[in-house]
Amino acid sequence: MKPVFKSLLAAATVAVAATGAQAQEAKSLKDLLDQVQQNRVSEARLDKKREAEFQSARADKQALLRKAQSDLKAEQARGDRLQKQFSDNEVTLNEKAAELDQATGTLGEMFGVVRQASSEAYGRISTSIVSAQFPGRGQFLAEMSEDSKGLPNIQELEDLWFALQKEMTEGGEVVKFTTEVVNLDGGSSQQEVVRVGTFNLVGEAGYLAYDSEAEVVQPLGRQPDGHFVASADDLIDATSGIVPFYADPSQGAILGLLKQKATMSERYHAGGPVGYTITLMLAIGLLIGIYKMITLTIVGGKMRSQLKNVSNPSEGNPLGRILKVYQENKTADAENLELKLDEAILRELPRIESGINVIKIFAAIAPLLGLLGTVLGMIETFQTITLFGTGDPRMMAGSISMALVTTAQGIIAALPLILTHSIVASRSKSIIHILDEQTAGIVAAHTESEKA
Repeated sequence: MKPVFKSLLAAATVAVAATGAQAQEAKSLKDLLDQVQQNRVSEARLDKKREAEFQSARADKQALLRKAQSDLKAEQARGDRLQKQFSDNEVTLNEKAAELDQATGTLGEMFGVVRQASSEAYGRISTSIVSAQFPGRGQFLAEMSEDSKGLPNIQELEDLWFALQKEMTEGGEVVKFTTEVVNLDGGSSQQEVVRVGTFNLVGEAGYLAYDSEAEVVQPLGRQPDGHFVASADDLIDATSGIVPFYADPSQGAILGLLKQKATMSERYHAGGPVGYTITLMLAIGLLIGIYKMITLTIVGGKMRSQLKNVSNPSEGNPLGRILKVYQENKTADAENLELKLDEAILRELPRIESGINVIKIFAAIAPLLGLLGTVLGMIETFQTITLFGTGDPRMMAGSISMALVTTAQGIIAALPLILTHSIVASRSKSIIHILDEQTAGIVAAHTESEKA
């Protein structure tokens, strides 16, 4: 019996230990039995409580399920009602649309016509320079062309007609008005502006442009040539009468092209180093020519004065120096005298002819330099074509400009140099001719005096 008792005791101890962590250690079998009974009663009560809670929760879930099923049926019924109502509304809309088409008749076409006319008028009026004087004119046109959903009313039709009529009327007017002009440096000022129809705006800075997106008036980035701007200034200053004026009928397109046109300074600098060399040669040649013209004119004047006083030769002019040589060699025979005089003339020639050949050389070299610039420009053009192809002609514009500009510069430089050389050479020859003539006369007179 002892092993069985020990086994029951061990099982009971394990059961007591498993029932809870609060069980106290039994001091005897009776205490152990009491604890087991107590724990059994506690476990039974706990099981009953849990079962009751489960039954209560199950009842709540059943209620929620029944409520959800009821809501589903209600929503399904509501969906059926809405579907039927939607179908009925579709039928009603179709009936009303048919009634509207029948009631409007041909007025429906007017909606498309007015919308198209409003769109075209808005595109023209919003970009017109007349809007610089009357801003905000195209707002209702934009609304009519984009936002209108129904037939236009009488007021809207009148506004459309008035806008078109005003644009036509203002297109034939020359008007002065004051508006804000945005300067190129970012500032702005109130200025008096003249509007020439729908063509041009003119202000203190010359021709003006109207930016339709920002609705501001601003000067052109670069004004056209001076005589165009002068006509604009005359128009600004005029109060009445007829004033000649260069108008742009393309509303700024031609002025934009003129703005891109290269100026004389830009064309000159397109010649590059070759063009600068030609200019330097032209300047030096002209300076030498002017200097020689002045000196030869002074020498010619002194020689004419010397011709009036042959008996009193002066060292200040070539003729006087030759006459002085004659006076110093009056006793020499005619042959020696002629040699002395020829020697004196040869001494005078370098002074008279100095610099004249330089002008001639510059006149000959200038076109050759222009031809050199043409060749260099064509070489650069072909190099550009090799690297970038012919897709963009502007890539080759600089090289072609150099090729053409240097040729023109060479010819332009040669023409005044040739003319200057011709004038200077003619004057020097006239002086030399006077010296030769006087020398021949002196020798002839001396020869006759020896024979006598």
